[in-house]
Amino acid sequence: LHGAPLSTHAFRAPNNPSIQNSRLIHSSTFALTHQNNRQAASILAARQATTALSSSTVSEEDPYSSPQLDTGALAKYAVAATTELALFGATFQLIDLALAQLDTQLPLPAIAFVFYAASLKSRVFNPLNNQRPDRSKAANEEGSSGFRDRVMPSWTPPGVIFPIMWVLIIGPLRAYSAALVVSSTGSFLTLPTMAFMLHLTVGDIWNTINNTEKRYGAAVIGVLCVVISAANAAYQYSTVDPLAGKLLGGTCIWLVTAAALITDTWRLNPTENGERVPLYPVKGEAETSFMWFDKGEE
Repeated sequence: LHGAPLSTHAFRAPNNPSIQNSRLIHSSTFALTHQNNRQAASILAARQATTALSSSTVSEEDPYSSPQLDTGALAKYAVAATTELALFGATFQLIDLALAQLDTQLPLPAIAFVFYAASLKSRVFNPLNNQRPDRSKAANEEGSSGFRDRVMPSWTPPGVIFPIMWVLIIGPLRAYSAALVVSSTGSFLTLPTMAFMLHLTVGDIWNTINNTEKRYGAAVIGVLCVVISAANAAYQYSTVDPLAGKLLGGTCIWLVTAAALITDTWRLNPTENGERVPLYPVKGEAETSFMWFDKGEE
């Protein structure tokens, strides 16, 4: 029995259609699964690349994701301040020289007019774009640069109040107090008057930061500098004429109110992540440029 030859049919695969179909299905399923795995891997890799690219784009476009101090803007602010103060100093020196040559003094109303004009148009000596909010739009509660172009506190005064304060109250107080000082010293170029010019210069740069560049955080520190420079000018005035110091010091009441308004506006305008904007110029949040050399700038 053991020596009998084995039949070749013992090792031949059964010719069963159902078994062949099962094997075919298994082979097709394996190939399809392998193809799906490759497709899934490709999709995952594409998603990872897209996520990395999106993260890189956000970090490049969002200046507040990793805020950096805008040293270039600070340098331009310093250049603008130096330029404005130098031009005011040169103008006052020329006026003093002209009056000395003519051996005369300007009457108090004429002196007041000079400083009233300086208070309203000091920005002509500043190379930055120091635009103010549009008075007519502000009076109609319409948005313009620095007013109603951002979320503002509910206690914001009506727009018509601002031109009234600056043109009819703050301007005349500045003009008359400066005229008292110049009449007492007999000269336009003095430490008290230049302290006042410093105050105007700081205000002009603040207008650039707040209105043109819309740096809400830096505007808070800027408006505090405006208040401090006004207080310093008032003190310098008081050393010459106590009444002049009190009159200029009275303008600080409005400036402190403005500082509170700017601070509250900063609170109400966070970044897209809900965080407060840093209290310094952030690189990438705005571009600081000299308007004198940029004809495309309004």
